[in-house]
Amino acid sequence: MPHALDIDQLRTFLAIAELGSFTKAAEAVNKTQSAVSMQMKRLEDRLERAIFVKDGRQSRLSEDGHRLVEYAQRMIRLNDETMASFTASTTVGRVRLGLPDDYADRLLPQVLAAFARLNPAIEIVVQCQASSATGEMIERGELDIAIVTSGDCVRMPGEVIRREPLHWVAPAHHCLHCEDVVRLALGPTSCSWRTQAISLLDRINRRYCIAYSSSSAAALSGAVQAGLAIAVLPESAVRSGMRILGESDGFPTLPPCDITLIRAAAAIDPVHDALCAHIQAAIGNVSMQMAAAAE
Repeated sequence: MPHALDIDQLRTFLAIAELGSFTKAAEAVNKTQSAVSMQMKRLEDRLERAIFVKDGRQSRLSEDGHRLVEYAQRMIRLNDETMASFTASTTVGRVRLGLPDDYADRLLPQVLAAFARLNPAIEIVVQCQASSATGEMIERGELDIAIVTSGDCVRMPGEVIRREPLHWVAPAHHCLHCEDVVRLALGPTSCSWRTQAISLLDRINRRYCIAYSSSSAAALSGAVQAGLAIAVLPESAVRSGMRILGESDGFPTLPPCDITLIRAAAAIDPVHDALCAHIQAAIGNVSMQMAAAAE
């Protein structure tokens, strides 16, 4: 008779497949990296197949590993449905997550798709608005967890989880940066990127006008791609049809963009811990050592 597979090992395996590394998966499933490695060794022994192959110092899924992903998803889904149907009082977690629309566009697909597969009993309710408004909702207890721009949410302490270069971004096929008065597409007056950009241009006496103002990152990106103005965007938001401007183009270096994870005072349940750990693992690129060195 074939050996049974361990559901917990399959959950850990899916976390590795979704997040791309043993380290990030360990954070997401709340295990040590050595425990994750041991689970995968036992899973390979059980299957009598190598589900990972070495790629330099990293490991990636083997052909059999890719085959296992779909089976693991189906087995975990059936396991959870079975347990729910036989549990007298099933607890379904619900987390209210807030973030600006640019993070929703760039980061949310990475976060929620994998989280839903790993935690099918937890419902995520998402609200998108500016970081400042999101922080106020956290303070009022209207949201549980939020991903915000650090400088836009000064009253809410949190954990910096990601740091990206911030760029002046122009349309690739227009010379807007050569004009005497630079046309800018920026966020509202509460936006820290807007404040930083204007301050730097004032410092070098570069003439500008704010031709387009919006709290929507999609609208600002659209203004750039349409050739209307130059915007300030983080590196991961730069798209085809855009050009990054530097000091040789007459634009001073911008400070980096810090993305911060904040929680409401009452967000202390295991479902909140699970989502925070997953967000950190899925999109974080700032280690504790890096964050301490930057302070």
